[in-house]
Amino acid sequence: MRVHIAADHAGFELREHLIKHLSEKGYEVVDHGATEYDALDAYPTMCIPCGEAVAAEPGSLGIVIGGSGNGEQIAANKVKGVRAALAWSEATAALAREHNDANIVAVGARQHTLEEATHLVDVFLETPFSNDQRHIDRINMMSAYEEAR
Repeated sequence: MRVHIAADHAGFELREHLIKHLSEKGYEVVDHGATEYDALDAYPTMCIPCGEAVAAEPGSLGIVIGGSGNGEQIAANKVKGVRAALAWSEATAALAREHNDANIVAVGARQHTLEEATHLVDVFLETPFSNDQRHIDRINMMSAYEEAR
């Protein structure tokens, strides 16, 4: 599976760790930056292209990382076809996939230890969508609204 990843300066170290971790697990990781720790970077310049890549490639997933994950989630969700979810617990990471068929997870690097954040990403990537009709119907409602805009 291809996984797209992007981070701002606050998520730089976690992004570096996840690229190695996910590659070792057999994922094909596509890096959208940041390429160095620079507090002047702008997370939309990395997260939007990450979202565009995920939306253009059905079946791929994405990870966006910042200090809280909030801005990164918001930026990724500006892309048509993206359903980015902020994960702050194992349950929110799993439910984002299981119930919402989220295709991008946002993680706050300043909110979790390296091990906690890695676990959240692993849970997200390893949890399948339930395919329950009630969830499909809800996702279709959101997609219909998005198409009508």
